[in-house]
Amino acid sequence: MASQEIETLTAALARLPGLGPRSARRAVLWLIKRRETALVQLVDALAAVRDTLVECSTCGNVDTSDPCGICTDARRDQRSLCVVEEVADLWALDRAHLFTGRYHVLGGKLSALDGVRPEDLAIDTLLARVSAGGIDEVLLAMNATLEGQTTAHYIAERLEGLPVRVTQLAHGLPVGGELDYLDEGTLAQAIRARRQL
Repeated sequence: MASQEIETLTAALARLPGLGPRSARRAVLWLIKRRETALVQLVDALAAVRDTLVECSTCGNVDTSDPCGICTDARRDQRSLCVVEEVADLWALDRAHLFTGRYHVLGGKLSALDGVRPEDLAIDTLLARVSAGGIDEVLLAMNATLEGQTTAHYIAERLEGLPVRVTQLAHGLPVGGELDYLDEGTLAQAIRARRQL
């Protein structure tokens, strides 16, 4: 039996995505065995993030400075803006190094079932950024879910009349995907988005 402090640490780790109670217990045991090195480094890193973490007032990214490193990077294309649902989406796209512009995090997606309305998301700040000028393209990088696509259509309608090109991520067949393993929705989208060779 472990002490209350160790049980509290295990329970805290078990709440993290991808870790259940057993994985958390293994992580705690690993940290205990390496308490002079790994545990101290983890505690210091967590404290540093806790003390310096802020939300970027420009794009909604999470960083240790405001504005964030992406917004202040002069090498980025200031005329392209990629709109994502969550910070995790921004990080995933930026890791791929395929989009060189700036980002805008909505903080979620429209959902009638969950009670998420347009005013609950950072849509007004997006419209203000685009209305201020200097942006030629808004790439809507919403997830390929019903709520994600509803959000993309809503934003596209709100951007109508502004001098900006609105684009959306392509949907369809994944690279290396085999047709007999794909669901009907993915196949339908691939057929609708077909292009001439």
